[in-house]
Amino acid sequence: MAATQTISMEELLKSSPDMILPEPGELLEGNVISVGKHRILVDIGGVNTGIISGRETKDSMNTIKDLAPGDAVYSCVLESENEDGFVLLSLRKASQERAWKRFADAYDENDVVEVKPTEANKGGLLLEVDGIKGFIPVSQLAPLHYPRVNGADANLILQKLKKLVGVSLSVKIINLDKQNGKLILSERAAFQEERKAALGKITIGTKVKGKISGVVNFGIFVAFEGLEGLVHISEIAWGHVKNPSDHGKVGDEVEVQIIGIEGDKISLSMKRLMADPWADAAKTFKVGSVIKGEITRLAPFGAFMKLTDDINGLIHLSEIVREDGTPVNEPSEVLRSGEKVEAKVIDVNLDEHRIGLSLKALNEKAMALAEEKAKDKEEAKEEKAEEASEEEATEE
Repeated sequence: MAATQTISMEELLKSSPDMILPEPGELLEGNVISVGKHRILVDIGGVNTGIISGRETKDSMNTIKDLAPGDAVYSCVLESENEDGFVLLSLRKASQERAWKRFADAYDENDVVEVKPTEANKGGLLLEVDGIKGFIPVSQLAPLHYPRVNGADANLILQKLKKLVGVSLSVKIINLDKQNGKLILSERAAFQEERKAALGKITIGTKVKGKISGVVNFGIFVAFEGLEGLVHISEIAWGHVKNPSDHGKVGDEVEVQIIGIEGDKISLSMKRLMADPWADAAKTFKVGSVIKGEITRLAPFGAFMKLTDDINGLIHLSEIVREDGTPVNEPSEVLRSGEKVEAKVIDVNLDEHRIGLSLKALNEKAMALAEEKAKDKEEAKEEKAEEASEEEATEE
């Protein structure tokens, strides 16, 4: 019978794996022993057994879904040992630590990261990654996503921001506060280099294609090549534009011409890519001709008459008279919007895109009154000159 070999305790300890004394906050790699619905057992170096349970099994990548016995897994130590002798671990915390490292590295290197907002408020977009809260202020959104609304209506802004919830955005981290678990992010900063490069390439007169990024009372914003410019209401069409929203909506693709660059401010035009209807205006509307048109708008200084779809003429207040030839104080005293009237062309200024019209010039009574008034004025002038001559003769 073979002799039994005796191993001393000292030798046994020497041959055993090194004891791991995990500390709270430490990141460990272990191997999965078993996976339950809300519990994961992990072998830590063949010495300790860790347990991940409850909400600590949930992380942003849903790691538990693909785990199987034998798989390597990273976790964060919450407690070195609980009352059952297990090391308390967390996938959520480990994911958070890795996320913080990823964000910190991106912040240090000024890199771009991808995020998805989970909520919106009137000030901007909010997100959360494994307990790390991020915020993108409205002012830090890129032009295509900036919520441009009339009158800065807070409710309309919120409606537009809600449409960005769940949308993947490229951002840069402009402030990192690990102690309070908060990040301030900027989509605008992520496109800053692209914007600078694009600004260096564009020149006045260039035609570009883009998408409408906002429609407001005073014009249409268009985003293109990482930039954004404004088509002022006066540059949308050759005719009078009552409402810019009649000429496009957010997301529409449009072609525009760059007509001005001042710092970061870019002025655009839509109408300059269309034929100028004023080019033939001098041939169509000659001074002295009588034309008929519809009154489209009344203003304190006169009335606008539609001559073509793109050209309006102005009947100045001084050229508006009643049937008896007497002048008016307001255009509405004799004219109304939608009314069709005849007027005489008295001025055509192609450089300023202006056609002057007159009702007075077609009113015989008004013309007679004007002639009488001019005659009286001339007679008064002559009388004054005669009186002056008589005074001079008397003095001599």
